[in-house]
Amino acid sequence: MKRADALCEETSDPIPGSPEASIRLFGPQKSTKFLDLLPIPAAIIVLNEHGFGFEGINQAFRRAGLGVTAQASPIIRLLGGQIASFFDSDERSIEFDWQFGDTVDSRYFRVKIARRLVDHSHKRALVTLIDNTSETRTENSLRREMMTDSLTGLPNRAGFTDQLETAITAGSRAEYAVLSINLDRFSRVNACMGAISGDELLISVARRMKGALRARDVIARTGGDEFTILMAVDDGPADALHVAKRIEDSLVMPFRLSDFEIRVSCSIGIALGADEAGDAEELVRHAQFAVKRSKKTGRSEVYQTRAFDLARQQFGIETELRRAIDNGGLRLAFQPIVDLATGRIIAFEALSRWRTEQGVELSPTEFIPVAEESGLIVPLGRWAMAQAAETIAQWDRLAGGDCGVSVAVNLSAIQLQRDRVARMVGDALQKSGVDGRRLTIELTESAIVADPDRTAHTIRALKELGTTLAMDDFGTGYSNLAYLQKLPIDVLKIDRSFVSGMLADRDKVAIVRAILSLAQALGMKTTAEGIETNELAQTLTALGCTFGQGYLYSQPVPADQAFLLLSSPKN
Repeated sequence: MKRADALCEETSDPIPGSPEASIRLFGPQKSTKFLDLLPIPAAIIVLNEHGFGFEGINQAFRRAGLGVTAQASPIIRLLGGQIASFFDSDERSIEFDWQFGDTVDSRYFRVKIARRLVDHSHKRALVTLIDNTSETRTENSLRREMMTDSLTGLPNRAGFTDQLETAITAGSRAEYAVLSINLDRFSRVNACMGAISGDELLISVARRMKGALRARDVIARTGGDEFTILMAVDDGPADALHVAKRIEDSLVMPFRLSDFEIRVSCSIGIALGADEAGDAEELVRHAQFAVKRSKKTGRSEVYQTRAFDLARQQFGIETELRRAIDNGGLRLAFQPIVDLATGRIIAFEALSRWRTEQGVELSPTEFIPVAEESGLIVPLGRWAMAQAAETIAQWDRLAGGDCGVSVAVNLSAIQLQRDRVARMVGDALQKSGVDGRRLTIELTESAIVADPDRTAHTIRALKELGTTLAMDDFGTGYSNLAYLQKLPIDVLKIDRSFVSGMLADRDKVAIVRAILSLAQALGMKTTAEGIETNELAQTLTALGCTFGQGYLYSQPVPADQAFLLLSSPKN
């Protein structure tokens, strides 16, 4: 096959329609009819520099609907500027794509203009047009399919990101907002009624939400039950919150699925284009981050940089905490628990402490929630239990026998649900050689309420090991007297929020008195937290409290200092 840009060379034979110049074509014929015989699937036209005068065309040019003659061709009208610039330049050839026709029935061509010199005074150009219409339409069709959610007909994640990037590039970032929407209870509908009903619900939800939007807003399905909206804003968050309210209102009416009427609510997170987001994907992530807050608060939430920074900080804490657990970077501190009647130390509470690799001392209120959310609370709790049992054994060796105290260890609700707690405690006791009565396991009310049946089984297994069971922070959670009566709890710990400032608050005194009376009626002992003055200790003793804990006796101290407290004259 001959190259289209090698079809012309110098000749003296005239070509019809071109009295001023001539060209000679490869082949036996020296006429424009030879253009129709070339094995090239292209429309071809030969132009000169004098008003783009016609030199020759082939039949493919006419069949392509590009005009009967070169002079009447839309090429001259639409590409005239490029052809003129080409003649004025030193380029030997240029190549580009060209769309011809209206939007519905467009034709797509690959155009190449190649320079040909007949002599120094005459310039000619060979223009070839390769028809790529079929390939381009197929490509566009495949692209639409790739960018569209097959279930709802809305743009999918890739299609939405493409439109978002286009919108941001075309205008100011401050003019746009992204709303991320998660359906509540959708997984339950899907599980109970089947995937077909779930798909039907998604289609209905998509239709309603689209009807609640303005014509210029774009909605996409970007996940299983996740929808994302790109909207223009004129008044910042107020516009976005208004649209969010319209979406919520559109879902108020129940959906009819089979024989059921189901109401679907949603959580909405909003990210404004004015936020410092690096790209379209990051803007979507900001909206998704706001959705998580919306699930907790129950209302639409606008992304806040401070909350995002806090989340990033927590991820950093999680990474360092994981290394600290693996490398032994944590330690236990011990705060004494005193018999209020005698003033003697009868136990210690083991408290986790952590100094980071950068030398920063983090409070348990900072890293314990991160450990619970990330699941690190399980290895952390195992480490604390084993370390507490080993500390008791060490104190016994230093004392030459039973040192006379027990150690209380907090057990997280997350660990209670995910770990085999009884086996874990049993292993710690066996490895250290300590008797079960020397350990007190502290549980919170929320841990018991979360899974009462599993908790009851675990508590009974712990009692079989001989451990003492205490309910920590009593009165601050979901107090359930039925569980309190059924479960073998030995000690109720009165939260410091009731003890602190109790002498100046009659309501606190009444609450403490009620807890002490309840414990006495159930045959339980009590421990008051947060005792800081002798007067407060004496008042609690008079009310019938059994044990006390607080800075009046000692702040949490390392294991060696805790052992020294046992040998003090007061003990």
